[in-house]
Amino acid sequence: MSVYQGLEQIIQLGNMPLQSGDILRDAWLSYVQIGELNAAGDNLILIPTYYGGTHEGVLPLIGAQGPLDPDRYCIVIPNLIGNGRSISPSNAPNNQARGHFPHVSLYDNVIAQKRLLESRFADASPALVMGWSMGGMQALQWGCLYPQQVKRVMSICATARCWPHNQVFLEGVKAALTCDPAWHDGFYHHQPTAGLKAFARVYAGWAYSQAFFRDELYHQLGFESIPALLKYWEDDHLAQDANNLLTVLESWKAADISLNDSFNGDIAAALGAITAKTLIMPCSTDLYFTDQDAAWEATKMPNAECMPIVSDWGHCAGAPGRNPPDTAKILAACAKLLEH
Repeated sequence: MSVYQGLEQIIQLGNMPLQSGDILRDAWLSYVQIGELNAAGDNLILIPTYYGGTHEGVLPLIGAQGPLDPDRYCIVIPNLIGNGRSISPSNAPNNQARGHFPHVSLYDNVIAQKRLLESRFADASPALVMGWSMGGMQALQWGCLYPQQVKRVMSICATARCWPHNQVFLEGVKAALTCDPAWHDGFYHHQPTAGLKAFARVYAGWAYSQAFFRDELYHQLGFESIPALLKYWEDDHLAQDANNLLTVLESWKAADISLNDSFNGDIAAALGAITAKTLIMPCSTDLYFTDQDAAWEATKMPNAECMPIVSDWGHCAGAPGRNPPDTAKILAACAKLLEH
């Protein structure tokens, strides 16, 4: 499979007011564009990124062999604030670097992405906003905030809010990282490696299902054993900045599309505002974005269909390209959605 790369670009956002009341100074958003906006401005697809990933992790979805064809669509992939490519604790100016970085909500991210479309893409109406995990949460926030602009929404292994058990999961992995004495409240002199390794090992047990480990499905990823899989997870997290990981984790944990002046915490009203044709695709074995939570949310949306991915890959069933049969199901569903 050929992979489209695109060119990473930056949009400067200046001093960005945040939901928290803080100001994110000298902010910027990193994004990748693949394909060109047409004259009608109706071929834009927005794919926000997920936790622990960048635009590069989304690229396996894109190609002429599937519905996300760059010859047909202008595909824009904005990086989450805090993921190390957009402004983050690891690259911010000194007055907001490391432990000084302010809280950034998913609402703040969507507002920044809206500014990107206004500035670089003639404020085009997205034909589709889609994403996996935190990307799906952002897609639902887009549909809620801009119902007259967004034509379709596709949320994969995600929910419109971080439900209580999901929050408890996140508190657990956060505690594993911050228990490292090297953490120093985010002002570490070197990366808290013991904490990052612990974080990764705890997280791996949640990312896949019980059946994934029982039936040794990790062999399909090229790992001979569970320790080999866990070592991969450790290495992946050791390559990331601890402050970045926790900044985005806090964005996730506090996520709720109704927590803004338009809805004042009324989640049912916020879900009801998503009038775009919407496809909700939870995984049947996801341990934290559960299919029950996602299905309940879908009942509150006026034009939504809930189509579970029946898979033993847990949350990672939705990861682009992770398990090819699951990715094929997602792309087939995306193709049908784009037809209507």
